[in-house]
Amino acid sequence: MNEQRERLKVLGAGIFSLLLAMGVARFAYTPLLPLMQQQAGLGIADAGWLAAINYGGYLCGALLASLVSDLVLKDKLYRIGMILAIASTAMMGLSTDPTVWAISRFVAGLSSAAAMLFGTGLILNWLIRHQHRSELGIHFAGIGLGIAGCAAAVALMQHWLDWREQWFALTALGCLLAIPALRWLPAPDTSGLTRSGEKLEDNPPSPLFMRLFMAAYFCAGVGYVVSATFIVAIVDRLPGMAGQGTLVFLALGVGAAPACIVWDLIARRIGDLNALIAAAVLQIAGILLPLAGGLPAALAGAMLFGGTFIGMVSLVLTMAGRYYPTRPAKMMGKMTVSYGVAQILAPAITGWLAASRAGDYAVGLYLAAGVMLVGSVLLLVLKVVQRREAMADAPLASVLQP
Repeated sequence: MNEQRERLKVLGAGIFSLLLAMGVARFAYTPLLPLMQQQAGLGIADAGWLAAINYGGYLCGALLASLVSDLVLKDKLYRIGMILAIASTAMMGLSTDPTVWAISRFVAGLSSAAAMLFGTGLILNWLIRHQHRSELGIHFAGIGLGIAGCAAAVALMQHWLDWREQWFALTALGCLLAIPALRWLPAPDTSGLTRSGEKLEDNPPSPLFMRLFMAAYFCAGVGYVVSATFIVAIVDRLPGMAGQGTLVFLALGVGAAPACIVWDLIARRIGDLNALIAAAVLQIAGILLPLAGGLPAALAGAMLFGGTFIGMVSLVLTMAGRYYPTRPAKMMGKMTVSYGVAQILAPAITGWLAASRAGDYAVGLYLAAGVMLVGSVLLLVLKVVQRREAMADAPLASVLQP
């Protein structure tokens, strides 16, 4: 019973860290974007650049994660990241200077990498070490809950508070979320053994598998970032949909909240790669559905998109942790660098395209869907490579057996 309670506390620390760093520090920008454009003079192209700078911070955090192997240092960086998440949120309300906003978005990106990579790696290491199932569905529910919670908070607060006061209210919320995120995650065990004394050993994939995996994840990054950043602005500009963007973003978060648990169950039945392929194909539909017109299509697309993009992230990072149980954040960091490059390029390109089309961000959805189609094909190729490598390894394993 004590062991189960400890497991729930560790997973709870992860959920609260994602609520803070991903929900408040990172994704609150999306539902607040139209309000900042109306009240704070944020331009269309500048909105895209701020999103790109945010993902630049995330990319730098991912690069750091790919280089750091020491668990104690990872724990320190995770805790610093939680403080930075609060500070970056407060900065958004302190000024109307785009430079201050840019610094805030960069720092928020760093903090979200701390939660997504250092926090997730530490939690997965703890689960494997204590011989629990190495699945992160419950942990990653924090992202969907964070998106839905921030969308709901902005929808409620906009009746009483201006854009600046909302950022300060979110800062206060972040302070509360930081308490369990910091207190419930235990100090890392550096022994290299499971609780029963078994040695933790890495089982890395082949270089070809890794290259294809990273390319497919780059495509997933493009498919994710356009909708996640601009869906509110896109929906608000569709005919007859003015003011509905925040509701659609809330639906995205609702779809994302249980998604990782569902995809864990799907992966158990059909395998990780098959689950990734299914999620990628469904995500293309989720990206394009809002363009069909009408609130039902937009809500359905948002829920489908929310239920698939976070499922793909969860599956990929869980696979990375299984390949490298002794240092899960290392491969997670490499994969996220690929994802992060896409998250820098795609918002900037979308913002530029929107500015040249009188503020029409919808062209970005077609770009995202096209790139996701390429990513789906790469995952199919990856499945072929995995099968061939397994067949090649089988005779060698039989020769090596005594």
